[in-house]
Amino acid sequence: MIRKPPRRHSLLTRTWHWINAIALIVLFMSGLNISNAHRFLYWGNYGYDPADAWMTVMRFPAWITIPQRYDLAEARDWHSTFAWIFALGLLTMWIGSLISRHFWRDIATKPSDWSLRSILQAIKEHLPGSSRIEDRTYNPVQRIAYGIVLGMFLPMMVFTGLAISPGIEPAAPWLVDWLGGRQSARSLHFIFSWALFGFVAVHIVMVLASHPLKRISHMIAGGPRAEDGTND
Repeated sequence: MIRKPPRRHSLLTRTWHWINAIALIVLFMSGLNISNAHRFLYWGNYGYDPADAWMTVMRFPAWITIPQRYDLAEARDWHSTFAWIFALGLLTMWIGSLISRHFWRDIATKPSDWSLRSILQAIKEHLPGSSRIEDRTYNPVQRIAYGIVLGMFLPMMVFTGLAISPGIEPAAPWLVDWLGGRQSARSLHFIFSWALFGFVAVHIVMVLASHPLKRISHMIAGGPRAEDGTND
């Protein structure tokens, strides 16, 4: 029996990509509603007085929040539900990537990837009008970006989210201490959420700038099958 080569994007990658996209949208919009309840950020364990805040967050309009009115209880329900979907999806993706060696093969960086020359060359190849031949491998900028997002941004969203959850301190006080206190975890949660928003925005722009319909269809159907037996 002849085994068919795998598609460009595995079923696990595609499923996680779209579930994660939906989860992030709901988490971000419900998080904005939660932010409106107290728009001040602090460091340490305690923070109630706006005079002690290191940052005052803008009040977000209702049209960009879930629900589209100020309702802290409902916003927390949305946030908690999709936080579990987000966390379990990330765990599944990491396990699958390690078992299939997708992480070591396609995302893990080499020392040469961090050189200024490699980074500039990768950026140049993605500029409009470049003669780059599309292949199946990630370039240095993609490996660095995906590695930071998968290895830092997404896990820190989970850890900081757990640290600011009600009742977490009796169960895992070490997590709150590791993050510098409950209010520090809240500030870090805010910072990483907007860093992730920035990555997603750049990702969407890059997709729209280079054959968007083809790239989206590949992420839905899997794309062409590889001839060399590798998979990303």
